Amino acid sequence: MGGILIIFAVVVSTLLWANLTTDYVWLVLVVTVGFGLIGFIDDLWKHISKSSGGVPGYVRLLAETAIALFISVILFMKPGFNSSITIPFFKTLLPDLGWGYVIFSTFVIVGAANAVNLTDGLDGLATGPALICFATYILFAYFAGNVKISGYLQIPYVSGVGELTIFCGAMTGACLGFLWFNTYPAQIFMGDVGSLSLGGALGTMAIVTKQEMLLAIVGGIFVLETISVIFQVGWFKMSNGKRIFRMAPIHHHFELNGWAEPKVIVRFWIISIILALIAISTLKLR
Repeated sequence: MGGILIIFAVVVSTLLWANLTTDYVWLVLVVTVGFGLIGFIDDLWKHISKSSGGVPGYVRLLAETAIALFISVILFMKPGFNSSITIPFFKTLLPDLGWGYVIFSTFVIVGAANAVNLTDGLDGLATGPALICFATYILFAYFAGNVKISGYLQIPYVSGVGELTIFCGAMTGACLGFLWFNTYPAQIFMGDVGSLSLGGALGTMAIVTKQEMLLAIVGGIFVLETISVIFQVGWFKMSNGKRIFRMAPIHHHFELNGWAEPKVIVRFWIISIILALIAISTLKLR
């Protein structure tokens, strides 16, 4: 339940220094606290009932979807908010999804939350890439919220979203402080309260900055971990018990192949940094 510390630090910092008249600030905070509450109940349930696996998966998923859908509808109805999606490397390709954007954004938020949750299996493995992702979205939020820079880079301008640089900065700082004690060997663990809130906030940042597709690059480690689980489970059922990886999520596969835990963690951090640089470079590459 150490993720409570991250949520507390982020919420207090954002309330102190962000412009609270900006709608986007409140929307991101609602997702962060809401998903954190779901994770808190899940963690608490596991602690109280030692034999229980926590909140049933379908219940947790329904609660996450309800929050994400609520935020998505508000964004879609917000005057001036664009329901088109940005495709990396193609500045003029902006497909408008209409009401389909509500479903798409809900999927992004819920998917990001559960992807971070799946990655949180080794000491600092989720915290490091999350830190890198939020540091990257500091730039995306600032660029999207500045009419001159967004015009120069030919990316969608979102009035007021620049205020979320404060939220992302608070997230980066909170993750950095948490990582000091969460790195191998960890003295504190974020639990579902931390991983779900971080992932939900990250997915929401991708939506409001109109860099939805770039999240798949910036958060490539989270995507890799999720895909490894999907492929493993799918192939296991289709092939009557055969496996693609020795164990999923994929970080356990490398552990079973003889990699020491710190080696897996640091190499995943390195990959996250490379992916973040690639994502930033797409702002200029066409």
